[in-house]
Amino acid sequence: MPTTIRSLEAKLENGEPLTMLTAYDAPIARFVDAGGVDMILVGDTAGHNHLGYEDPLPVTMQEALSNTAAVSRAAESAMVIGDMPFLSYGTSLETSVENAGRFLKESGADAVKLETPPGGETTIEITARCTELGIPVQGHLGLTPQRMNEIGGPVIQGREGPDSAFADELVATAERLEEAGIFSLVLEGTTEGVAKRITEAIDVPTIGIGAGRHVDGQVLVITDLLGLGAEDYKLSKQYTDLDEIVRGAVEEYVEEVEDGAFPARENVYEPIDD
Repeated sequence: MPTTIRSLEAKLENGEPLTMLTAYDAPIARFVDAGGVDMILVGDTAGHNHLGYEDPLPVTMQEALSNTAAVSRAAESAMVIGDMPFLSYGTSLETSVENAGRFLKESGADAVKLETPPGGETTIEITARCTELGIPVQGHLGLTPQRMNEIGGPVIQGREGPDSAFADELVATAERLEEAGIFSLVLEGTTEGVAKRITEAIDVPTIGIGAGRHVDGQVLVITDLLGLGAEDYKLSKQYTDLDEIVRGAVEEYVEEVEDGAFPARENVYEPIDD
């Protein structure tokens, strides 16, 4: 059964944690989907984990749409969420809504995700218009990678404390995003106390990445989980080491070709016996 907003709400009401992973192509998406995750985020993290950029900022709409379409074609059960890239939204309300709609119309996504700064009037307005038109929106607060140049890098948000003025602003923004119609909220790179306070303040599920244990679900970047060119982030956990497996397979292939062991007779059509 495909995952829907209603099924996410049902899991939340039953106290069941929600799961989300990123994927950027069809082969990995098939494994992620078959593994039972609730949601697949086709993140702008594709910039450095899939497309070879230094960070997410260069990712274009066309690249994001192509990645999302590949994942949508592969996923049978998980909800597919397209991550709107830098400057694909916010420059105008009309362009923002049109670009959000393209993820559903052209790429088969079930929803889109928008990053929101504290306060975030522009993104809140975009969210309200999208949800009014039937485009489901997942919010994103805390550490917002598309704003790294402004905030000075990957700075953990909320170190001033869960009762600080900054935490108050994050909570108020979360509440306004909920009013605008988000169906869930990603909390990235925040202290546990701040994430707990936001989770308690809103009724839609919170999905944490580096936000601690007092949230309604978790998300990780798939390459970090798989150990595939992964970064050693405190917020993440490497569940296997594909770097070693892939490197070993390539080295074995090179050795067999150089030694004449591959291709062998069983790899040849109508072999000629000496």
